[in-house]
Amino acid sequence: MSAENSISDVVADVTDPAAVEQTVEAIEAPVVSTLDWFAANWEGLLVGSLIAIGLTGLMLILRSVGRAHRKRTQDRTSWTGIIAGVFAKTTILFMLILAFDVVVNQTEVPRFIDRFFDTALVIAITLQAAIWVRELVLGVVKSRAALEEDDPDSTIGNALSIIRVLVNVAVFAIAALIILSNLGVNVLPLITGLGIGGIAIGLAAQGIFEDLFAALSIVFDRPFRRGDTINYGGAAGTFGTVEKIGLKTTRLRAVSGEQVIIGNTQLLGQEVTNIALAERRRMEIPFGVIYQTSPEKLSQIKAIVESTILDNEAIQPVRTICTGFGDSSIDFIFIYDHYSTDYDEIVGTKSRILIEITRLFSEHGIEFAYPTQTTFTSAPDGTMIMPYPEGFGAMFADAGDNDTKVVAAPDAKVTVTPKSKPDDIAAEAPGSSDVGPGGGEGGDE
Repeated sequence: MSAENSISDVVADVTDPAAVEQTVEAIEAPVVSTLDWFAANWEGLLVGSLIAIGLTGLMLILRSVGRAHRKRTQDRTSWTGIIAGVFAKTTILFMLILAFDVVVNQTEVPRFIDRFFDTALVIAITLQAAIWVRELVLGVVKSRAALEEDDPDSTIGNALSIIRVLVNVAVFAIAALIILSNLGVNVLPLITGLGIGGIAIGLAAQGIFEDLFAALSIVFDRPFRRGDTINYGGAAGTFGTVEKIGLKTTRLRAVSGEQVIIGNTQLLGQEVTNIALAERRRMEIPFGVIYQTSPEKLSQIKAIVESTILDNEAIQPVRTICTGFGDSSIDFIFIYDHYSTDYDEIVGTKSRILIEITRLFSEHGIEFAYPTQTTFTSAPDGTMIMPYPEGFGAMFADAGDNDTKVVAAPDAKVTVTPKSKPDDIAAEAPGSSDVGPGGGEGGDE
C-alpha cells in the first residue's frame, strides 16, 4: 500500500500545476542567475581571460625557452644559463592559479571565492619565488666559482650539496613565514625560536662554519686556484702547489714533495703570495770583486754581466750597480726581470747566468772576493816571525846585523827602521797586526 501511495503522490505532484512550476523555477534559478552573472560580467570575463591567457602564454614560452636552452647546451655558469635555469623552473600550478585569480579580480564574485583565490595566489607566488631564488643563488654560486657541479675535485663540487641544503632551508623557511603571516598566524614566536636555535647551532659548530665560509671566500674571492703555486707565512713560510681546496682544509704539495694540509681559516689569516699570478719574477744576483781590481775593469763589469742575457728575450735587465765597499770586497748587484711563470725555467736560467758570469770574469781577469785575513806577527824585538813570504828571512838577518828592526806598515809592505831602545820596545807591545788588502787592520780580501 505504501508503494502505491508514493506513486500516487508523485502522479498528483506532476498533475499539480503549482508543484510543477516550483520545480521548474528551482531548476531555472541557478541557470538564470548564472546567465545574468555572465551578462553583467562578460566584459570583465573577456578582459580577465585575455590577460590570463597572455600571462600564461608568456610564462609557457619562457619556460619552454629555458628548458630548450638547458637541453641544447651544458652551460650552467653564464648569466644566460642561469636565467634559462630560472625560467625552466616555472611551475604549471603557479600559472593556473595566477590565471584564475586575474579572471576573478576582473569580475564580481562572492567574497569567499575571491578570498580563496587571493590566498591561493599568495601561496603560489611565494613558493614560486622561493624556487626562482633558489635556482638563481645556486647558479650564481657555480658561476662565481666557474666550476661545474659534476667536478668531484672542485671546492664548489664538494660544497654544493651543503650549499644547496642551506639555500633550500633559508629560502623555504622565509617562504613559510610569509605564507603563515598572510594566513593570519602570529609568526613572531616562531622567528624568535628559530633565532635562538640558529645561535645555538652556530656556537656548537663555530669551527666548522668558519672553515666552510673561509672555503667559500677562497672560491668567490679567488686569491688562488687549484694548480697555483703559493707561499704562505712570509719568507720563512711554506711554498707549495695547491692540489685541493676542501670544505675545511686546503692541501698543498710542497716543493720538497710532501703534502701540507692547512685549515682554510688559518690559511686566510696569514699573508699569502700567489706566485702563479706573477707576470714576471725579479731576480737579484749579488757578488763582490777583490779590492785589487782596477777602476777600468770595474767600469766594464756592467757590460760583462748584462751580456749574459742578451740572447734571452724573456729577460729584461733592470740595473747593474756597485752597492758599496764591503769588509773584503767591492760589492755589486745585478737585477733583472724574467717574464716567465715556470719556476724550473727561472731557476735554470739563473744558474746558467751565474756560470756564464764566472766564465767571463775569468776571461777578463776579474777575481771574485771571498773573506780572507792576512796576519803579520812580530817578535818582542820587532822582527817578523814565520810564516812570512819567501826571501824575508835573509832580509831579517841583514836587518839584525845592522842594528835595525823590521815592522809591518799599514800598507802591508815591510819597512826596515832602526831598532828602538829597550824601553821603547817594551812600550810597543809585541803582538800581531792584521792588515787587509784594502790597507786597514784586520782587512779581508
